[in-house]
Formats: sequence, structure tokens, C-alpha cells
Amino acid sequence: MGRYAGFIALHAGIAGSADVILIPEIPFDIEKVCDKIRRREAEGRHFSIVVVAEGAAPKGGSVSLIDPEHQRLGGIADKVAHSIEQMTGKETRSLVLGHLQRGGSPTTFDRLLGLRFGAAAVRLIAERQFGYMVALQPPTIGAVPIKEAIATPKRVALNSDTLITARDIGISLGD
Repeated sequence: MGRYAGFIALHAGIAGSADVILIPEIPFDIEKVCDKIRRREAEGRHFSIVVVAEGAAPKGGSVSLIDPEHQRLGGIADKVAHSIEQMTGKETRSLVLGHLQRGGSPTTFDRLLGLRFGAAAVRLIAERQFGYMVALQPPTIGAVPIKEAIATPKRVALNSDTLITARDIGISLGD
């Protein structure tokens, strides 16, 4: 997951105590990724967790396509794992999360938010307001024109506090 935006990988990586997180917004240098793993090994930490968004790409490279005709991304995690093993001599394993593994039991917030989204969408239909999507605009649910919603892809800002936090706690972003 994470076609051209690294939000899911970044948030899951931080929450899951990843050591390296590779996202589409920051082209990575595999040597810097391996340096992080080698430093951890030297400190007595004999494993590392590397999270790779499907849209991550190496510096000077491009995203990995498993189906170029349909622009289907995939395979970058395997390539990163293979490179790490070749460059560090450490055994690597790559795991691609399936749909069931990506989710989990919904929280109370999730359940309430889903109900609020559904009710807001039904209200839009009842008011014959088409061409809108419902969106959380804290603290309310609002209607956003679809054209506006898709006009500019939302990506992780390089100065976001979440990205800065990841760096502050020692997570490598491969740059």
C-alpha cells in the first residue's frame, strides 16, 4: 500500500517501531539503509524492521511495476530485502501484507466515524447534491467537491511533524 503517498507506511512504521521507513516522497539510498542496519548490528541489535511503501523508489530510479500495462506497483520490498541481504550479509525476509493484515478490529472512533460518513453521504443524496465526497474536517463532517478532492494529490509534507518525529526518534528514511 502507499501508491504515491507514504502516510500509511510512515504512520504504521512509527507505530510499529520500524528502524527504516521508505516512502515515495523521499527517494532512498540503499547504502544509507544498509548503514543503519550495520549500526544496529554493531550496537548488539541483531534485527531491523524496514517498512517500504509500494511507491518508494531509489534515488535516480523509478517505482517498481509488476504490471507496467496497468501501472500496477509492487515488488519494491523484495528488491530492497534482496539488496540488504547482498550488501550486509544478513538474512532478510520480505512480507507483503494482505488485506486482512492491513486492518484490525475497528476502534470506537472508527465505528463512529463510519456511521457519521454514511449518514452524511445519505443526507447529500437526499438533498440531491451529487459530485461531492464526505470528509472529516475536524470536528465536523463536511462535503467536498470531488473535483477539488482529486485536484492535488495529498502527499507527506517533508516538513511534517510526523516525519520530523520519525527522524528525531532515530528512524532512517533512507536519505
